Amino acid sequence: MTAGTFRSDLFYRLNVFPIKMPPLRQRREDIPLLVEYFIDRFARKAGKKIRRINQKALALLQSYPWPGNIRELQNVIERSVIISEGEDFSVDESWLSRQPVATELRGQIELSQRLAVHEKEAIETALSESGGRVYGPSGAAAKLGIPRSTLESKIRSLKIDKNRFKTADS
Repeated sequence: MTAGTFRSDLFYRLNVFPIKMPPLRQRREDIPLLVEYFIDRFARKAGKKIRRINQKALALLQSYPWPGNIRELQNVIERSVIISEGEDFSVDESWLSRQPVATELRGQIELSQRLAVHEKEAIETALSESGGRVYGPSGAAAKLGIPRSTLESKIRSLKIDKNRFKTADS
């Protein structure tokens, strides 16, 4: 919205009832149903009769991390249907850039751990500078520019002992 590429009035209208949906890589059990739906949809559009799904192709689709989420799956299915000849559905393995799922998840975990460490250090520094005081004009929340309740929640979740930063004059 700030870049001017999305209308703010539309954002607020759509945001009345936000729907949170995990990415496809976290919903692998949905892939077979989605594959069937997209095959049926694109086969009808192309005037083709696809009756069977190659199990190797289905296993390949379920093991892929889908960085492009459901749109990437949709595009792969449509492309496969268009070039298919016969009643069996299969996918060309070269269309899916092989990137192990474990590596991607490990990267996400490492990032979240690094962020938590950085966040903990910032909070501890602010607590140290404020003599263990969490709120008020000279408190850690004011130094960090976040609400007191947010800081208290983060202190609990990161298991920070705020009392160890208290000084005699605070």
